[in-house]
Amino acid sequence: QVQLVESGGGSVQAGGSLRLSCTVSGLTFGAYAMGWFRQAPGKEREEVSCITSGGGGTFYADSVKGRFIISRVNAKNTLYLQMDSLKPEDTAMYYCSADRVRYESCSGSWKSRFDSWGPGTQVTVSS
Repeated sequence: QVQLVESGGGSVQAGGSLRLSCTVSGLTFGAYAMGWFRQAPGKEREEVSCITSGGGGTFYADSVKGRFIISRVNAKNTLYLQMDSLKPEDTAMYYCSADRVRYESCSGSWKSRFDSWGPGTQVTVSS
């Protein structure tokens, strides 16, 4: 069974940076696309970013494009999200997730294949 553990969240002022990490076990990490999602209070969970198994393909939500960078180190079974120029609207619980299907892309309806979740890490950005 896949296990995901997020870390690196915290409280920062607008314009600041955070780097989230997600360690993964229970699957062949290098064979699956990985994603970051977030959920703000009172809102539905939304996709933030996705990276293909080899790291060659990525997706970013328009709201974070140019500010966030997703990356992975397959040898360490770890996924990252570098978040710069943070805004108050980035405040949310951040979750990492793994694709259910091997070697898929981060295009089309990719988020529908992601249904395993870690406990999340809270990011709070103050103005």
